[in-house]
Amino acid sequence: MAVKIEMLRCFCTVAQTGNLAEAASRLGRTQSAVSMMLKQFEEHLGKKLFEGERKNHLSPLGQQVLELALKQVRDFDQAVQNIELAAQAEHGLIRIVSVPSVGALVFPALLDHMTSRFPGLKIELRDGDSQQVLDAVAGDTSDIGIASGHFPLNGVSAEPLFQDRFGLVAASDHPLMTRAEPPAISDLVAQPFVRNALCDFIESAPFREVLDRAEVTIHNTHSLITTVRAGQWITVLPQTVAQFIPDAVAFRPISDLPDRREVYLYVRERSRFREISEACRSFVLSSGFGNSSL
Repeated sequence: MAVKIEMLRCFCTVAQTGNLAEAASRLGRTQSAVSMMLKQFEEHLGKKLFEGERKNHLSPLGQQVLELALKQVRDFDQAVQNIELAAQAEHGLIRIVSVPSVGALVFPALLDHMTSRFPGLKIELRDGDSQQVLDAVAGDTSDIGIASGHFPLNGVSAEPLFQDRFGLVAASDHPLMTRAEPPAISDLVAQPFVRNALCDFIESAPFREVLDRAEVTIHNTHSLITTVRAGQWITVLPQTVAQFIPDAVAFRPISDLPDRREVYLYVRERSRFREISEACRSFVLSSGFGNSSL
């Protein structure tokens, strides 16, 4: 018996809901059909996926299978969505994913340019952290990506887009923002510091000590800025973020922190709509970011 995607979807839904009745309702199937599909899956594996008769506790194998199955179901659903978009895209399709701090700056002008040059073009824009961008481009769920750092990917070209300095981000009235002398790395040690994913690109040894002391990490940029705006917490981010943070939050260079974030443009070398991808690539590279140093 072949394991099919609907079998994986059935198992994931039962595992997430913890009971057959709710899973059957979500899947639009009868409870007996869901139970039978799970039984067939377990018989194929030769091991139990749940402990006991109730479906509210996974076995050790079930926990591993859930992680793997969720990824396959999500990838399948994304592939179907991309196929449907491509079928509907009579005039082409371009899928772009970017880290939020750059996407907020690039997307508006890029949309204007691409829609005027290619009337009827389907455009899909998403944001995510650097790893999500790389995964999307490498996995062919995106044609073009903008991410922090340079990481070689098979079948994907990477071109430097721009660099920007790291600096302190805190409430505008925070003492480190209002004092005359610029902040130094040593000033960060005594403050409640929030770590974020971009901090990992900073290699300065004194700053790594600050990270080692940090007890709080926030990955979502909006949540991070909201926390900092409250007044007590501080963080370190690239300067491009300063262009869209609220007035109650400010950016200030750190005197002894020379590190800069490097942002790269990733483009799939084999695109279904090569002319469109090349036009998008050329516009981003010539938009004022390339070869600039903030």
